[in-house]
Amino acid sequence: MRRKVYMTAGYNTISMGTGRKEFHPKKPRPGLEDYFREAGQGTLAMIGGGSHVDECVVGNFMAGRFVRQAHLNAFFPMIDKNLRFKPATRVEGACASGGLALLSGIRSVLAGTADVVLALGIEVQNSVKAVYGADFLALAGWFPNRKQGHAFFFPGQFSDRTQAYNDAWGKEKTRLALARWYRNAIENARLCTTAQEYANSTEDLEALGMTEPDAKSFTPCLNVMDCSKVSDGASAIAILSEEGLHRTGIDSADAVEISGFGHAVEDITLPPTDPLELSTIKTAASRAMGAAGITIEDLATVETHDCFTIAGILGVEALGLAEKGKGTDFVLEGHTSRDGKIPFNTTGGLIGWGHPTGATGVHMAVTIWEQLCGKAGQAQINIPAEQPYGLSMNMGGDDKTAVSIVYKKIT
Repeated sequence: MRRKVYMTAGYNTISMGTGRKEFHPKKPRPGLEDYFREAGQGTLAMIGGGSHVDECVVGNFMAGRFVRQAHLNAFFPMIDKNLRFKPATRVEGACASGGLALLSGIRSVLAGTADVVLALGIEVQNSVKAVYGADFLALAGWFPNRKQGHAFFFPGQFSDRTQAYNDAWGKEKTRLALARWYRNAIENARLCTTAQEYANSTEDLEALGMTEPDAKSFTPCLNVMDCSKVSDGASAIAILSEEGLHRTGIDSADAVEISGFGHAVEDITLPPTDPLELSTIKTAASRAMGAAGITIEDLATVETHDCFTIAGILGVEALGLAEKGKGTDFVLEGHTSRDGKIPFNTTGGLIGWGHPTGATGVHMAVTIWEQLCGKAGQAQINIPAEQPYGLSMNMGGDDKTAVSIVYKKIT
C-alpha cells in the first residue's frame, strides 16, 4: 500500500424482509431513498458531516429493475447539502457491488484524489413478486442460461454445487455441515438488532436445517434454510487517509487500517471450471492476504459470502482453512462458530443478517470494523492481540466477481 488507508464510522440500517416483525408485504415500507438517507447520514454524523467528504460512491445491483430507479450516485446531495457538486459514482458487480464500492473508495485514497470517501451499498428487493425477482436476480449470471436453468436460478446453481459435493464427499456429512452453518448464522443474528433473523426463536435450529430438500417444491439439494433471504437495506462506511482521520477528528482507535485487498473476475458466460471450488474467491482472498503480508493464522474473524450454506463451506476451503472436501469437518468441529478457532459471519452473514445485494460487501466491512474496534455490542467476539486482522470475501454471481479485503486493528 503506497499510502495508509483507514475505514471508520460504519452504519447499517435494518435488513428488512420476512422474519422482521416490522415487515408486512402488503403494507407501506421504507423506500430506496429512505435507506440511502439513513445509512449515509448515520456515517456522516460520526465524521462531522458532508463538508469533510471529498468523494462518494454507491454500490447497487438492480435498482433500475426492482424499484425503477437508476442514477443512484445523484442521491448523495439529498442526504447532506454539503455533498452538492462533489464527485459521486455508482458501481455494479451483482452481489459484489458493495465490495466494488469499497475498492473504488480505497483506490481514490491511494491515488490521492480524496482523503475522505463516503462509501454506501444499497438494495431494495421486496418490491416485486417472486417470479419477477427471480428473473432480475438471474441477471447476475449468464442470462441466456435462464430458460434452461432452474426456476429458482441461483438456488438451482448452488444446488448443483451441493450435488457435486454430495457425490464427491458424501451426502450425510454435507447435510450435517450445512445445517450447522445455518444454526451458527441464526445464533449470531440473534445478537444483532439490525439482522433480518434477529427475532428468530426456533429452538432446534440444527434440526430445522436438516430438513430434507424437496426437488418438486424447491431444489434437489438445498432447502429454504440453506438460502439467504430477499432483503432491503443499506450500509455505509467512511474510507480515509491519515489526513482524513485528522480532518474528521477520528481517533485511530476508532478506525481500522486496510492492509491489503484482492479483486478477481471470471468469465460470466462459462460454467464453473470446478463446482467443488470457488476459484475466483480463492484468488481474491489469496491476493488480499499476500498484499497484507499475512497468513490465515493472523486472522481473528472472517466475513464470507454465504448466499447459500454450501457457499459458506466452500468459502472455508477457498481461504485454505481446510483441504478440499474437508470444509464440512472444519465447520462440524465448531471452528467457525463465534467461540471457535476463527469466527465467521459474527452478525449472521447473508443467511442470518440478510442479503440486500448491493449492500452486502459494505455490511461485511462494517461488521469487521465493529469487531476490531470493540463496537459490536452483544455480537462482540474476542480479538486476540496476536491476531489483529479480519478479512471479508464478497462474491458476485456464481463466483464471477470477487472482492476480498484485509482489515487491521490499530493498537
